[in-house]
Amino acid sequence: MQAQRVSFVQEQQLRMNPMLLQSIKLMELPVADLREKIEEELERNPALEVLEDNSTVSLDAAYTPPKEEEAYFEGTSDAGFIRSGGNEAMEERYKFIEGAPSRPETLQEHLLWQLRLQPVNDGIRRAGELLIQNLDADGFHKEPVELLVKDEFPGYAAKGKLPPPVRQAMALVQALDPQGTCTSGYQESLLVQARLLPDAPEGIETVLAFLELLERGKIAETARKVGRSEAEVQGIFERIRELSPFPGRQFASEETRYVTPDVRVIRKEGDFVIIINDEEIPVLGINSFFMKLSGEKTGEKPTRDFANETIKEARGFIQAVQQRKRSLLRVSQAIVEFQRSFFVNGPKHLLPLTLGDIAGELGLHEATISRIANGKYMQTEWGIFGIRYFFTNSISGIGSSGSRYSKEGVKEIIRELIAGETRRLSDLEIAGILAKRGIPLARRTVAKYRNELDLGSVYAR
Repeated sequence: MQAQRVSFVQEQQLRMNPMLLQSIKLMELPVADLREKIEEELERNPALEVLEDNSTVSLDAAYTPPKEEEAYFEGTSDAGFIRSGGNEAMEERYKFIEGAPSRPETLQEHLLWQLRLQPVNDGIRRAGELLIQNLDADGFHKEPVELLVKDEFPGYAAKGKLPPPVRQAMALVQALDPQGTCTSGYQESLLVQARLLPDAPEGIETVLAFLELLERGKIAETARKVGRSEAEVQGIFERIRELSPFPGRQFASEETRYVTPDVRVIRKEGDFVIIINDEEIPVLGINSFFMKLSGEKTGEKPTRDFANETIKEARGFIQAVQQRKRSLLRVSQAIVEFQRSFFVNGPKHLLPLTLGDIAGELGLHEATISRIANGKYMQTEWGIFGIRYFFTNSISGIGSSGSRYSKEGVKEIIRELIAGETRRLSDLEIAGILAKRGIPLARRTVAKYRNELDLGSVYAR
């Protein structure tokens, strides 16, 4: 039996104290979220105060008293004088109001507006509203219609069939603009649109049954299967291509999202200048009253302890904000050095770069680089890009150890080739053009990148 002995082991451990945890959390925040966090901290910690805030302007500073002749029109709806007069502030206000973007109409709103104008009874109208609210961004059913209407029409006993009001409502919605919505998928949508064509070519519904062959360009094989000439099938295929396989997408626009860049990179006298966005972040300081409380020797001890604790937390928060700025600046400088060809020549010259490359250059951990890059944006003369955009693998190998062509750079070249094509290029032809430029890619890889760019195949373009 072995005896137990007491032994001492010396080891180093990194303990996550509250200050370090706070610094890590602030480092992850983009500028808009950081401002919200600062406002929360200002409400929580009375020792923290704003010394300067350039992101807001007071109403008193923005207000310009109206002139006497302008005040005459102030209580009326006549804006003629204001538009033609000399109050520049009011002119700018009107320009802002007129230029403000409005929320785009959704597919559901567009269809519901048309449905309300239809001379139908309440049952069909109620079924139509139910069907429209069940459509996804492409215009197709989200949930099976049978499950959708079973609670709304519980008295309908026939199995395998839809209630008459639902069938009528579905046919009605399918014919509304855009035609072909309220269907189960793109094939049914095309079939519905073909039936609604006023001058539909004979045999279009039969040809649509072989859509997969047509998409692969097999006109002759399709012609044999439908018993028509190749010229007839080609003509029908051209009419099919005029239809929209995803009719709802013209209304499918995401909610407007305004991006506030954390970093700006501008070219000045042949070099690049990196500017951290400080305008959105207020300058913080310690409240003088709390500084006075902490230094008083005659005051009560609990009061001094409270003042000292809040001052300590405030200083820690200010240091964490400053550390975020320094780290973001260092990472941005390294990205500009590694990706200089991008900043000079544009997106298609983006080079392979990994988190490890930047981490090794700055002597930081990859996780730290990842936190700094997460959710933040950089404004360049080529547009606004997420900082993570600049980290991309090579087309063969990882980072700087692989090819000198990055995946994102090659995708931009493919986009450029397709945008400038005089005739539709197949994926194999694009792969051949890239190979001549020293970019070896398989046809299936070209197809993959093209799909990621949301560009159709040679037959869909």
